[in-house]
Amino acid sequence: MSNVVTPEDVEKTIASFTRLDQRGDKKAMNKLAQRLQKEQPFLLQHAAAVRTEHGDAVGEAAVFYATLVWAMFDRIREETLPRLTQQNLADADKIVTEELSKIEGLADKAPHERVAPALVATQPHIYAKLAELLSEDVKEAAMTPETATTIVKPTEVVIEAFDAALAGRRLGERQGTIVNDAKVGRNEPCPCGSGKKYKKCHGEAA
Repeated sequence: MSNVVTPEDVEKTIASFTRLDQRGDKKAMNKLAQRLQKEQPFLLQHAAAVRTEHGDAVGEAAVFYATLVWAMFDRIREETLPRLTQQNLADADKIVTEELSKIEGLADKAPHERVAPALVATQPHIYAKLAELLSEDVKEAAMTPETATTIVKPTEVVIEAFDAALAGRRLGERQGTIVNDAKVGRNEPCPCGSGKKYKKCHGEAA
């Protein structure tokens, strides 16, 4: 299936992010962040929502893992990925919640083991890398087990949402279409997840 991210593309994405981090290339990282804000505002909003409940450190981890998943899917496409919508993400959340509820003893499992076989089957190589990265981050104390536990489900939702959009199960928006700004009040939080009011963020260009 062409929408399945290969092990090679997974590793190339990780290598690319590692190089950016090691070089401390803030210009390239900012450019990547700007592109993500433009192309996937609701993805960022979904990941950044974790910050509200769990604080900045956990929120940043959720955004980083969501960005990593986006970059993996982005690598396999010549054209721009479909823009995930709030509905697409909400539907993905329901599916992930339902699949996880089928797992016995889920609460006793390590964070990287809290994945459902049916979900893993859709993108096995991304899930394998997700488990590896979460396990390493916890082992090396780059992330607490609590943080890993908190962000694993939102990350699975992003994987499911992109997989569904590319497979045609639940379509996102084709890029080039404009997010319906009328749904966002000028004094409401910007959908990109920046934490700013819409009028001070993406609303300035509207």
